[in-house]
Amino acid sequence: MAHGEEGPGSLGNRLNWLRAGVLGANDGIVSTAGIVIGVAGATADRTAILVAGFAGLVAGALSMAGGEYTSVSTQRDTEASVVESERRELSEDPQGAEDELAQNLQDRGLSAATARAAARELSAADPLHAHAAVEFGLDPDELTNPWHAAISSFIAFTCGALLPLLAITLLPADVRVIGCALAVVAALALTGYTSARLGGAPPARATLRVIAVGAATMAVTYALGTAFDVATG
Repeated sequence: MAHGEEGPGSLGNRLNWLRAGVLGANDGIVSTAGIVIGVAGATADRTAILVAGFAGLVAGALSMAGGEYTSVSTQRDTEASVVESERRELSEDPQGAEDELAQNLQDRGLSAATARAAARELSAADPLHAHAAVEFGLDPDELTNPWHAAISSFIAFTCGALLPLLAITLLPADVRVIGCALAVVAALALTGYTSARLGGAPPARATLRVIAVGAATMAVTYALGTAFDVATG
């Protein structure tokens, strides 16, 4: 593969990141909509709704970012450990490592002779990269970055959360709740459809499922909010 050319693994990683971003935005939409509509059920005070929604946005975005950072850091540590183990194996037993690589290639459908020739050629060029790529699908120079994951999650959640927050605070009081709910349903339809297409799932079913979860969340939180009617003006 030519230098700078992206293989299917790189494309797959990009699609996974994009899908994760869409799902993060979806989380931001649903959780913030639940908060602001729940508070709107309890009070018509625009400031109270805005403060609650903004607090939920910040807390949710930081929680998502922290969770992603922790999870991906563990993944990176595992990847680094695998790469180091391969480096040690190549240093201590290069022939055995080449035999293992040839067997891996043979298990993927190459004939024994072709697998042996390919393993020899790959090992001569860059044995560590060859073993990491064939055996584990890793690039030793591009291990998963936890900061990228954390920042992406923070941004995705924030972007999603802004929609219900802005909708419910900018709309007039008499259409505030229904207007926000309609905007949320439309946004969820978009994120559900997009994530389904990126994941290869049937779009209609996935979209309806996402909308149903969001609608149920808003209905429950609004009902709870009206049970604590603290202000009507």
